[in-house]
Amino acid sequence: MIRDNRSEVQKVLLLTLFLNLFVMALKGWVGLKIGSLSLQADALHSVTDSANNVLGLVANRFSSPHPDREHPYGHQKYEGLGALGIAAFLGIACFEIVSSAVDRLIHSGETVRVGKTELWILLLVLGVNIFVAFYERRVGKRIGSPILIADAYHTMSDIWVTIAVLAGLIGIWIGQTWNFPQLQSLDVLFAFPVALMVFSSGWTVLKENIPWLVDEIAIPPEEIHQIVMSVPRVVNCHDIASRGIVGRQVFIEMHLIVNADDVMTAHQITEEIEKRLEEKYSPVRVVIHVEPLSYESSEMFRHE
Repeated sequence: MIRDNRSEVQKVLLLTLFLNLFVMALKGWVGLKIGSLSLQADALHSVTDSANNVLGLVANRFSSPHPDREHPYGHQKYEGLGALGIAAFLGIACFEIVSSAVDRLIHSGETVRVGKTELWILLLVLGVNIFVAFYERRVGKRIGSPILIADAYHTMSDIWVTIAVLAGLIGIWIGQTWNFPQLQSLDVLFAFPVALMVFSSGWTVLKENIPWLVDEIAIPPEEIHQIVMSVPRVVNCHDIASRGIVGRQVFIEMHLIVNADDVMTAHQITEEIEKRLEEKYSPVRVVIHVEPLSYESSEMFRHE
């Protein structure tokens, strides 16, 4: 059965959009107030969080799993495209962070002045990020939404970014308290691991969505063959092909040879095959081409 979870995805994205805008505003305000490059870069990262939510809402609007005349296989690849958009945003954020850090190292810059109030605000920001990441990932895995899972990975990277920035600012605060001006360099130095974390998140999103978009094999043909051959009166199955992602949506095609004397019996056999594949790989759509008993083929999987 095809499940349409777009309304639930929309609710999650709207909630996280509001929280990300709140986080972005706090980081940007504090970063400008104390003159922290790493925190301003972190605010930039949060800008992409909000943009990702908007992108996710647009992609979710067009990602119906139900087929129509123009899209007989449904529209779910729009979600995959949305996830690639998130990866692109991450790449932009990574470039901006590195270029700003290099510029600060070359030309120096203003002194960062951080107090306890700013540190407590960042702890609040960290708590909000943790809630958003785990909430999105939990709902995304439960309903099989790639856009929520991808956005949760992005927000998870934001958690580590904020932790790194917070550690650097705590170091600067200690330097101010104990008169160690050398610790001012922590603000720039911590901007580089921030960029690395952002890049890592983008790479993870790409790896998880490219197979879906390029129709990479979803299930080894040997697994499908074993399930099909366990059905009574099946003689052989060959030219097995599958695409999609298990748990999200899978399409399976095969040629089947059955020991049946009439069309009704052959149909009942194919119905049992579809039932067993649905039980293991749901949601799944199966296309079976039945061939005569005299047909012979040793090709398990489809190729040119």
